[in-house]
Amino acid sequence: MDSQKEALQRIISTLANKNDEIQNFIDTLNQTLKGVQENSSNILSELDEEFDSLYSILDEVKESMINSIKQEQARKSQELQSQLSQCNNALENSEELLEFAARSLDIKEPEEFSKSDNGFSFSPFFETKVPKAPEIDPVECLVADNSVTVAWRMPEEDNKIDHFILEYRKTNFDGLPRVKDERCWEITDNIKGTEYTLSGLKFDSKYMNFRVRACNKAVAGEYSDPVTLETKALNFSLDNSSSHLNLRVEDTCVEWDPTGGKGQESKIKGKENKGSAHVTSLKKHTRSGTPSPKRTSIGSRPPAVRGSRDRFTGESYTVLGDTAIESGQHYWEVKAQKDCKSYSVGVAYKTLGKFDQLGKTNTSWCIHVNNWLQNTFAAKHNNKVKALDVTVPERIGVFCDFDGGQLSFYDANSKQLLYSFKTKFTQPVLPGFMVWCGGLSLNTGMQVPSAVRTLQKSENGMTGSASSLNNITQ
Repeated sequence: MDSQKEALQRIISTLANKNDEIQNFIDTLNQTLKGVQENSSNILSELDEEFDSLYSILDEVKESMINSIKQEQARKSQELQSQLSQCNNALENSEELLEFAARSLDIKEPEEFSKSDNGFSFSPFFETKVPKAPEIDPVECLVADNSVTVAWRMPEEDNKIDHFILEYRKTNFDGLPRVKDERCWEITDNIKGTEYTLSGLKFDSKYMNFRVRACNKAVAGEYSDPVTLETKALNFSLDNSSSHLNLRVEDTCVEWDPTGGKGQESKIKGKENKGSAHVTSLKKHTRSGTPSPKRTSIGSRPPAVRGSRDRFTGESYTVLGDTAIESGQHYWEVKAQKDCKSYSVGVAYKTLGKFDQLGKTNTSWCIHVNNWLQNTFAAKHNNKVKALDVTVPERIGVFCDFDGGQLSFYDANSKQLLYSFKTKFTQPVLPGFMVWCGGLSLNTGMQVPSAVRTLQKSENGMTGSASSLNNITQ
C-alpha cells in the first residue's frame, strides 16, 4: 500500500513538473508572438514613413515639372498672342481696304476713280510693298546694368512703316542662332522708334539673340539678320553639399535650421539601429529570416546623414557658393530677413577650414551684421575687425575684382560704398555666407552696375582697405 502511494506521488510530481514546463513554454510562445507582432508593427510604421518621404520627393519633382510646363506654356502663349494680334491688325487693315475699294467702285468719273475720298491716290493700296528687313547695328547696341538697348535702321527710307517688332531669346552659343535646342523667341510689339531697351533682365545665359522686323498697315516684313550680344554675368547657387547642418539651403536661399546638426544625425542613426534590431528579432522568431524585397530596397539606400569631411561644423554656420571666381569683375546682391540676428557676407578661399568662421582667418573677407544683444556692423578679416559707422542697408551689393585684388560692399539701392578690402588674391575665391537665427536670399546673374564701376575709379584713391584692420583686434 505504501509503495503504491509513493509511486502515485512520483507520478503526480512528474505530471506537475510537466505542467510547469508546458506552461513555461506557452508563456515563451506568447512572448515570442507578442514580440513578432510588435516588431512587425514597428517595421510597418517605419515603412510608411519611408514611403511618405518618397511621396514628398515625388511631389517636389511633380511641382518642379508643373512649374516648367507652366513657364513654357506662358512663353508660347505670349508668342501666339502676339501673332494673333498681328493677324487681327492685318485683318482690320484688309477690311478697311476692301471697304475703300467697294466705295471706289461706285465712282463714275475716270478722274475721280483714281482718287480716294480723302484725296489720296488709290493706286498705292494696290502697290503696297512688303517692308524690307531692318539692319541691327551692333556698334550702337548697349549691354549694361542688366539691360540691353538694341538699335537698328532701315536700308532705305520707307514712310509707310507703322511700327517694329523686336524678338529676343537667351542662349549659351556664340554666333548665329541655332535651330535646335534653343529657347522660344520672346516678342516686344508695337515699337514706334528704331531703338528699344529691355531692362530688368537676369543674365543667366552667356548670350542673347536679337532680330527685328518692320510692319506697315497691311503686312509685316522680313526679319533682320539676327545679332548675338554677350550677356555674361556671374551665376551661382549655394553649395548644399558642404553647408553647415544647421542651415537649410535651397538654390539661392539659406535659412537657419535649429533642428539640424547632431540631433538629426542621432535621430537617423537611432532609427537605423532600431530597424536593425527589429529585423534581427524577426529573423530569430520566424521560420524565414528574409525580409521583404521592398524593405530591402529601402534599407539599402545610403543614409540621409549629409556630413562629410568638407562640411562646415561647430559654430561656423557657413555656406559657400558653388562657382569659383578666378578672374574678372563680378557683382551679386544679398538680402537678409528682417528678424535675422546675425549674418556675414563676403568671399573665402576653398581652403577655409570646416570649423572656421568668415572673417576670422586670413583666407576670408566679409562684413558682419549682429542684431543680437547689441547691434554692430563691421568689416572682418584675419580675426580683426573694423567698425562701420553707416546704416545697415536693406540689400548689400558685393563687388569682387579678382585681378585688381579688391572686394567692395555697397548699399544695393543707393550704391553708397560701405567698405572696401584691398588685397592680392592668391587662389580662386568663393562667395561666402554665415547665418544664425534668420535667413538670406541672393540675387545673381547680375552685371557690375555702371554706378559701381564709376565709384571704383574714385575709390582706388581712397583709404579704408584691409590694411586698416591690421591694428584692430576683435
